Amino acid sequence: MREGAPERHPVQRRPMLLLFLLPLFCPALCEQIRYKIPEEMPTGSVVGNLAKDLGFTVQELPTRKLRISSKKPYFSVSATSGDLLVSSRLDREQICGKKPVCVLEFETVAENPLNFYHVSVELEDINDHMPKFPHTSSELQISESAQPGTRFILEVAEDADIALNSLQNYKLSLSPSFSLVNKEKQDGRKYPELVLENTLDREQQNFYRLVLTALDGGNPPLSGTTELRIQVTDANDNPPVFNQEVYKVRLPENVPPGTTVLQVTATDKDEGMNSEISYSFYRAGQVFGLDSKTGEITTRRTLDFEEIKEYSIVVEARDGGGLVAQCTVEINIQDENDNSPEVTIDSLLETILENAAPGTLIALIKIHDGDSGENGEVNCRLDGEVPFKIISSSKNSYKLVTDRTLDRELTPEYNVTITATDRGKPPLSSSTKVTLHIGDVNDNPPLFQQASYLVYVAENNPPGASIAQVSASDPDLGSNGHISYSIIASDLEPQSLWSYVTVNAQSGVVFAQRAFDHEQLRSFQLTLQARDQGSPPLSANVSMRVLVGDRNDNAPRVLYPALEPDGSALFDMVPRAAEPGYLVTKVVAVDADSGHNAWLSYHVLQASDPGLFNLGLRTGEVRTARALGDKDAARQRLLVGVRDGGQPPLSATATLLLVFADSLQEALPDLSDRPLSPDPQAELQFYLVVALALISVLFLLAVILAIALRLRHSSSSSVWGCFQPGFCSESRPVVPPNYYEGTLPYSYNLYGAHATKTECDFLKCSEPLSSGQGLLCPESSGALFPLGDASEPTSHPEPLTADSERRCSPTERKTQGSIRIFSAATTQSLAYPTDWLPDYSKIHPFNLERSGFLLRDKYHRTVVGRRA
Repeated sequence: MREGAPERHPVQRRPMLLLFLLPLFCPALCEQIRYKIPEEMPTGSVVGNLAKDLGFTVQELPTRKLRISSKKPYFSVSATSGDLLVSSRLDREQICGKKPVCVLEFETVAENPLNFYHVSVELEDINDHMPKFPHTSSELQISESAQPGTRFILEVAEDADIALNSLQNYKLSLSPSFSLVNKEKQDGRKYPELVLENTLDREQQNFYRLVLTALDGGNPPLSGTTELRIQVTDANDNPPVFNQEVYKVRLPENVPPGTTVLQVTATDKDEGMNSEISYSFYRAGQVFGLDSKTGEITTRRTLDFEEIKEYSIVVEARDGGGLVAQCTVEINIQDENDNSPEVTIDSLLETILENAAPGTLIALIKIHDGDSGENGEVNCRLDGEVPFKIISSSKNSYKLVTDRTLDRELTPEYNVTITATDRGKPPLSSSTKVTLHIGDVNDNPPLFQQASYLVYVAENNPPGASIAQVSASDPDLGSNGHISYSIIASDLEPQSLWSYVTVNAQSGVVFAQRAFDHEQLRSFQLTLQARDQGSPPLSANVSMRVLVGDRNDNAPRVLYPALEPDGSALFDMVPRAAEPGYLVTKVVAVDADSGHNAWLSYHVLQASDPGLFNLGLRTGEVRTARALGDKDAARQRLLVGVRDGGQPPLSATATLLLVFADSLQEALPDLSDRPLSPDPQAELQFYLVVALALISVLFLLAVILAIALRLRHSSSSSVWGCFQPGFCSESRPVVPPNYYEGTLPYSYNLYGAHATKTECDFLKCSEPLSSGQGLLCPESSGALFPLGDASEPTSHPEPLTADSERRCSPTERKTQGSIRIFSAATTQSLAYPTDWLPDYSKIHPFNLERSGFLLRDKYHRTVVGRRA
């Protein structure tokens, strides 16, 4: 495998094939990308094209933003080419020590979208360290009595390199008395032994200088030397002997300082000083202590399995004669669960949108435990009930992702506790708290506080006044929750809606733009909309019904009796024989208001004789309260007030002129419109004078009429079309407003006609009358009679001509009572029920219709009859 090249290519280079081959290579993406490089590469050296090996193109690099997630910045990623570069010194011996394989593992994080990849770089050893002895020289004492073949363990050199680059053998400078043997321990480490080849003679040579060289297996090989100074001493036949050549012991790492590790023992067969043995470390150490007398080895400080897992100590036993024996003590440190897991959060999203799909990556979690075995195996979990979960990515690496949908309006943020627990006994754990903020999206439409609004507004309100307020709420934030109001529909005309009501877009207050009139507009419907400012915006509608309440702003209006065109009041004739309860007339009034404001009541304000008539409080009917006496005045005047039920009440007045007479001739003297005298005696004298005058006038009229009738039979009809121009007067009807509301059950169309004060017995016209015209005899005194619409069918449609003139005989006038005689009728014939006509025994309503007379019924409606 070449240096700097990955072991595999998990991603194809063609972007178009990535979409099709991604499912096939997904398992490979979850594995590590491996590189192998030599140590001590210069800073800036290219390890490999990481972007290419991950399947990224050069165009993707600015957006994906590759970076290294590692505690120590050994490597970096080029932002332009995607190359993995060396960013600091890579000393394998410093990083991994004596480990046979030195691998640097780290995570590569890519953004947009967020993901990470596992990368490992293996550092290959180079021969950059030479073997090195701890001392430049060492002394060795050998008794002259030592036998050839005796071996002496020499000082061991150290080489930080491994494998072939580490120490391989030792060489000794040439000497006839000594040779060198290379030996190997069980762990593979080599050490030298000095072999005595010949017997020494202290008297001939008591000191030797030799050079010991240590060589490694590098190319080229490196070496280190030390000087051996050998002192030949006097004979000591028996050296100390250890009872074990190698001592092995297992020691937990959590033992306190001062704990006894073991005790070594050596014996010497000599006697005296040559048998006294003292123990010492071949090389001084700071971790363990040795009792020179007893050979007991104890700990000096706390041990740490994560720092050093094994110790190899050489113990020397020296007797009094200077003979030395050596043994090896191998101490294997046992791991204890003394390191809690460390939790590291990387690439944490600041804000998570509430519409994030389940499985969205939030953060990368790394767990590190310095223990080994089960003590270093870690499980990661989330505490509490949260909408997130942790999934394992690789060894001691996890992903924090969403587990279900989020709702910011319910929970705007989560305090998530991540707990890592190892499998030691007892287990150790550590926790890290992370605050996750949920971002708002426009997922809630405005909500009105009411399902519909019903607003009551009294009429005549001031323009610009507020009549209602709508309110809606939106739990979203910012512009997503900012609401504006508007009117989107109504049952009013779209062009005139703005002139009736408007709504404030910010507050939802509805304003009246004009003063409402209950008589014109009683209610109207609005549809208001609340709309937020989100993207896209959401809205809600609500209906509002505005009811315009009535106020008493219309006074009653009297329809009957109406005034004549000259302002004088009409009169009604009452038979002298009228019994108590007789219906004299009826006051008819209407009120444009409604409800209680249109509830009319009738009251007598003034009366000539208060006890003579009764007035219906609600009906307005005027009836006789008692029979007419001889002393009662023939002419009565009533002032009737009509008052509505409003607060304050409004009123109107009507004047009734009543004449007691059995015939028109009898009533003529009482037709004066002068006001009644408050003095009864003066009033009686006035009536006598008027009666005499009327009798005189009637006598003259009778003579004139008799002469006229004779002349009429003897003369041409064309000449005597009319007796006088004044006797045939034409009056156009005056049409008051059509009242269709108020207290009346039907509509009234009233027509009035002007009249003269001259009495007539008959009239004739030279041409037919048009529709809508009326003829009024002098004795009618301007009486009112209704005419139907021109569209209604007529009973007798033929017009009145000069040939159809009729004569009112004295006999007819006498028998007809209060009938007023006209010389012409309208073009329509009005049919009334029989009970509406006055109770005259000699006049039948059908005969009246054929006779062409005009009479009033008991309700004072005018009935027009014409000859069949």
